[in-house]
Amino acid sequence: MAMWQGAMDNRGFQQGSFNSFRSSSSDEDLMDIPGTAMDFSMRDDVPPLDGEIEEDKSHNGGGIGSSNRMMDFLEEPIPGVGTYDDFNTIDWVREKSRDRDRHREITNKSKESTWALIHSVSDAFSGWLLMLLIGLLSGSLAGLIDISAHWMTDLKEGICTEGFWFNHEHCCWNSDHVTFEDRDKCPEWNSWSQLIISTDEGAFAYIVNYFMYVLWALLFAFLAVSLVKVFAPYACGSGIPEIKTILSGFIIRGYLGKWTLIIKTITLVLAVSSGLSLGKEGPLVHVACCCGNILCHCFNKYRKNEAKRREVSYYFPLKTLWRSFFAALVAAFTLRSINPFGNSRLVLFYVEFHTPWHLFELVPFILLGIFGGLWGALFIRTNIAWCRKRKTTQLGKYPVVEVLVVTAITAILAFPNEYTRMSTSELISELFNDCGLLDSSKLCDYENRFNTSKGGELPDRPAGVGVYSAMWQLALTLILKIVITIFTFGMKIPSGLFIPSMAVGAIAGRLLGVGMEQLAYYHHDWAIFNSWCSQGADCITPGLYAMVGAAACLGGVTRMTVSLVVIMFELTGGLEYIVPLMAAAMTSKWVADALGREGIYDAHIRLNGYPFLEAKEEFAHKTLAMDVMKPRRNDPLLTVLTQDSMTVEDVETIISETTYSGFPVVVSRESQRLVGFVLRRDLIISIENARKKQDGVVSTSIIYFTEHSPPMPPYTPPTLKLRNILDLSPFTVTDLTPMEIVVDIFRKLGLRQCLVTHNGRLLGIITKKDVLKHIAQMANQDPDSILFN
Repeated sequence: MAMWQGAMDNRGFQQGSFNSFRSSSSDEDLMDIPGTAMDFSMRDDVPPLDGEIEEDKSHNGGGIGSSNRMMDFLEEPIPGVGTYDDFNTIDWVREKSRDRDRHREITNKSKESTWALIHSVSDAFSGWLLMLLIGLLSGSLAGLIDISAHWMTDLKEGICTEGFWFNHEHCCWNSDHVTFEDRDKCPEWNSWSQLIISTDEGAFAYIVNYFMYVLWALLFAFLAVSLVKVFAPYACGSGIPEIKTILSGFIIRGYLGKWTLIIKTITLVLAVSSGLSLGKEGPLVHVACCCGNILCHCFNKYRKNEAKRREVSYYFPLKTLWRSFFAALVAAFTLRSINPFGNSRLVLFYVEFHTPWHLFELVPFILLGIFGGLWGALFIRTNIAWCRKRKTTQLGKYPVVEVLVVTAITAILAFPNEYTRMSTSELISELFNDCGLLDSSKLCDYENRFNTSKGGELPDRPAGVGVYSAMWQLALTLILKIVITIFTFGMKIPSGLFIPSMAVGAIAGRLLGVGMEQLAYYHHDWAIFNSWCSQGADCITPGLYAMVGAAACLGGVTRMTVSLVVIMFELTGGLEYIVPLMAAAMTSKWVADALGREGIYDAHIRLNGYPFLEAKEEFAHKTLAMDVMKPRRNDPLLTVLTQDSMTVEDVETIISETTYSGFPVVVSRESQRLVGFVLRRDLIISIENARKKQDGVVSTSIIYFTEHSPPMPPYTPPTLKLRNILDLSPFTVTDLTPMEIVVDIFRKLGLRQCLVTHNGRLLGIITKKDVLKHIAQMANQDPDSILFN
């Protein structure tokens, strides 16, 4: 790695060679920051009168330097200096350096007094306290959302007369009139037809229930999209693409704010309850991040440092791992106390299979992996195409209409089929279920199912009428889920993708599992079965196939592998089925990667133009830093500031005429030897503050970034020292540095820009946006899709 050589004289480097290294329009070097235009017309912008200068000289002993009152007002922090504009990237190196300085100062002061020692201990403990609060709040909100969504989902079909706040299951728990076969029917729970026309039989009752189901779905969807549109536009979607980008250092003001948290929590319940093909697991990540961000503002070391609030991406120290574990522990304890699933367990889809899997079954498991990879690639391409159409056409201007149309289509097609009418979570739970003697589902309608003559074990099970009927209904459900999810994900309501993806895979897996089960039953003498599946044995578990299929489809969409297996274990508690899950997850990823490298969240990041550098992708092209830097050949020279020869008016003119978010500082325009880098925002705030609070600062005042004031002629206005806002150690590379190394540096250090030098002379600049554009260009993608720096 090339280090800065700004101290070298570099007399041999000619201007001609400098021009040979310049490139492209410098207007794209750094992000165009809206709202930073300044009004530099000041009423008191007049040089001081000679009498005032003479009076000042008499007080200070006269001399040339006595009239140059050095306005080093930055010894005291100025509000706003060191902060960032919206839609910009933080400087990880500067933020971490500031945090180390803060910690070093607290440690040194702790030896001076008891109060300072207490402050040091409280500062160290604040991280654990923050994790405790985040865990409690996140766990409580997760339980509240799940309970509310369950109740409102059942509200579409009826209401409990004993208490309207009970969902269907809770309403019938304490009923004395429930039979085993009709455990979901009790007199306390009334359908809408029973309430309206006092009967639940006949075609008219069916129409009434149908109408109320669609009406409630439209009402929930309308409330969700209206609240998002009016109060918190950032509450839509899953939030995971934006969270990944924010954790990488990007600033999106308000995305993790209190209004977003409140509206996302409410509208997530409404969206899930509407029956749309979406889930709540992805948006719950956004909710938890909002909780963390809001609570961070209660602690100074997190409120004032952008990098400390993001210690889970580029920087992931061991202490953060332990604190994350502690927060997860508190959240799990809170969720267990609330018991939202009603089964006294922490997992959403608890499974308990009684039959071990056989080695031969890896073949159908791999087939499910292939299906998951194909489905994932198909979904990503079609969903991104639809979302791009939404962004580039009139469709995007009518989010309420779009949501209502999709909701109406979903509800109308869903009601006739019991597997589409039920909530997606309930559907997955039923598909994962291993049929036992007490199950009344159509999926468990096997012949001779109550025959337990074989040692209490379930015998071989030929499928009954209910199973065949369920297979047709599940096949129709699969088609509907595949198609409607494409148009649902990305609408202006909270929408997750975990549950819909798992549902598609679980349906496909259950269909294949039942097929394998019947094949083994009727052809147990085949060579592939006779060695391990004897007649009368329960060999195949269709619920296991559903679980593996769910993992395969989720992996195909998200391209997760290790984390996917862990998530599936957390959701189901099925530890002994790790190998089938691993086989399906890896197969789905390989197949999906062969058809497209991006997962759904990375594709949406690229669609929105967010500046996210994927750490898993390798850059293998043989380009150099000089090929990417700005300016390029035949472009205007790079806009720079000199260290001690520019006036306030000169700097204000540059700020007004350019939109760059920062400027290199050089010794002089002739030498181009690098001194440091200063941010546009810090310059604006510092100059405004000096004009308001310091006497004598006018347009002709010299700005200098050196330690000492430059020699000035007599009777000149006071100089303005801005050394404290100058980054004296900007990261630099030489013009011949391979871009492979530059990309790696940007990824691992989280840089926002890097200066390019040749023998100590400044040649140009490479921003994160330039790197992303270059990567896109090398991959034959549209480089103009990168919108932010």
